[in-house]
Amino acid sequence: MISLIVNYLPNLRFLLGLSLSYLTLAFLIRLILSWYPKIDINKRAWFLVTLPTNSILNLTRKIIPPIGGVDVSPVIWIGIIMFLREILVSQQGLINIAIQQNIS
Repeated sequence: MISLIVNYLPNLRFLLGLSLSYLTLAFLIRLILSWYPKIDINKRAWFLVTLPTNSILNLTRKIIPPIGGVDVSPVIWIGIIMFLREILVSQQGLINIAIQQNIS
C-alpha cells in the first residue's frame, strides 16, 4: 500500500503545485479586481476566478471584516497558499523529501 502511494508522489506533487498556483493566481486577480468595483465579476470568464474563491473569501470576511473599507481576505489567502506551497511542493518541501528518500 505504501509503495503504491510513493509511486504516485510525483503526480501528486505536480497536481498540488498546479492547484496551488492556480489558487494563488485566482486570489491575486480577485485582489486586483477589488480595486475596480465597476467590473462585474459575474460576467464573462471571471467565473474561473470567482468560482474557487467566493466561498473561501465569504467565510474569511465573516471572521476578518474589511478594515477601513479595504478587504484584506485575498491577501491572507495568498499568504496561506504560498506557505502551503513552500511546505509541501517546493524544492525542500515534504513531498520532495519523501520522493528523494524513496529514490535512495
